[in-house]
Amino acid sequence: MPLVTGREILERAYREGYAVAAFNVITLEVLQGVVDAAEAERAPVFLQFNPGNLRHVELHYAAALAQAAAAQASVPVVLHLDHGESFAQAVVCLRAGFTSLMYDGTAAPFEENVAVTRAIREVAAAVGVPVEGELGRIAGREEEIDVAPEAAELTDPEAAREYVERTGVDWLAVAVGNVHGQTARVARLDLERLRRIRGAVSVPLVLHGASGIPDDQVRAAIGLGVCKFNMATQLNQGYLRAMVGAAEAAPQDLRSLLMAARRAVKAAAQERIRLFGASGRA
Repeated sequence: MPLVTGREILERAYREGYAVAAFNVITLEVLQGVVDAAEAERAPVFLQFNPGNLRHVELHYAAALAQAAAAQASVPVVLHLDHGESFAQAVVCLRAGFTSLMYDGTAAPFEENVAVTRAIREVAAAVGVPVEGELGRIAGREEEIDVAPEAAELTDPEAAREYVERTGVDWLAVAVGNVHGQTARVARLDLERLRRIRGAVSVPLVLHGASGIPDDQVRAAIGLGVCKFNMATQLNQGYLRAMVGAAEAAPQDLRSLLMAARRAVKAAAQERIRLFGASGRA
């Protein structure tokens, strides 16, 4: 089927109390493994590219690969810009065929974050594409974004209310103790803060850094309105471990290494899709 925007997907997840997985794509095998997992679980899925991965894959390849994957898939697939850097980048991705956009203005003053996000939302809304905004600063590292723990800033519920009202974002990424690039599931979420944010806004909520969130905290977050989890680290770890193992067994067979990596990504993605309650929701 063609790429979809994800608006209906997340609105349904919000209503019915589950979450959709959004996986960062770096290579063809990651993309294939994620779509394999979504097909096996009969689940909708977000394929997302952050600016670093876009520079690596290149925009036209990223769009073409995602469009080809969606065309062959029997489950809904969204092509999402993750941590967009600017209004200009959002417009370029929109023109390239991205069906969902995120702008990350968390390093800018609040008023600038609001202004740029609102401008992107107005342009995207004209062609029916939803926009994700972010408020608060998540600790950890994702590509060029590096936030020390002491520089992290948890999302303020009242500021979230104002931000959503003024920008018109379709969903909101928040900082409640989640961490980018966490290699072990040790993050502890501020669930009371998350509860207050949900009471302050009426849009679905998003958590980045899902690889580091323990399973019980994931389930609790879903119960508090989180209906999209972003993740990369867990898939990347499985990909690399599989390639190392395959290289030891057949060091000259590159194809076998890449096939092993694809299978590992599929397994990791399936595990998260099941945890999020998205299986059978396609």
